[in-house]
Amino acid sequence: MDHHWVAKAWLSDVGLPQYSQAFHNHLVDGRMLNSLTRRDLERHLNITKKFHQVSLLLGIELLHLLSFDKEALQARRIQCEHQNVDPLVWTSHRVIKWIKDIDLKEFAENLLNSGVHGAVMVLDPSFNTDSMATALGIQSGKHMVRRHLVEEMKALIGSARADTKQDNERIGQGTPPTLLRQNSVGRPPSSTGRHTDDEGSLRRRAVKPPTGFSPKGRNGRDLSCHGSYGSLPREVRDQTPPRTEGSPIRGYTSIEVTNV
Repeated sequence: MDHHWVAKAWLSDVGLPQYSQAFHNHLVDGRMLNSLTRRDLERHLNITKKFHQVSLLLGIELLHLLSFDKEALQARRIQCEHQNVDPLVWTSHRVIKWIKDIDLKEFAENLLNSGVHGAVMVLDPSFNTDSMATALGIQSGKHMVRRHLVEEMKALIGSARADTKQDNERIGQGTPPTLLRQNSVGRPPSSTGRHTDDEGSLRRRAVKPPTGFSPKGRNGRDLSCHGSYGSLPREVRDQTPPRTEGSPIRGYTSIEVTNV
């Protein structure tokens, strides 16, 4: 996964192409995605919108679930291009297509550059109909439209979330995959985990995903999230505070979903 693919294709897939130049300038490739934290997004890439941070971290989580296998990801996306199945792997463009297909075409373009993609819809339990309606720009007074959206979202992601929950329970992790690594979304910055200028360099901390990495393949533990910190340098890993549970955006009292 070279930095050209990340800056162009991947950012477009997660619905945040407006950050392409920043990712390109920092040469963010697959190895760097593997170690990005919320602090990195905000400090080095100037991504300050909390929902955009969540969107990117959950996009990275999806890559981990598929062991950073672009071909496997693309194969699954092809299979659901014309069927409303497997929303976990949907790109932002596929979500927009779905919105048009359920007769909400007039609102669909509001999702451009919003960061709403399939992994956000499935992996973040706090992303609900109200979140989607806000992203779409559906006013609170449009009760019938919102009711229609409720039914369609329930039909689409209800079973996908249930399947994800069952998978996590089967491997001993009761909550959906999260990205609560050091200073990630949901945890305020800590002085004990503060990087020096050298440690904060994105290129110096880039690490390659482990060969043969499997989210379910090591001693029965789920490595789809970053609780093992196996990809971080020792000095950073030793400073990392204990992980917490819950939604990646649970720590924020209010998340504004915007399309800018």
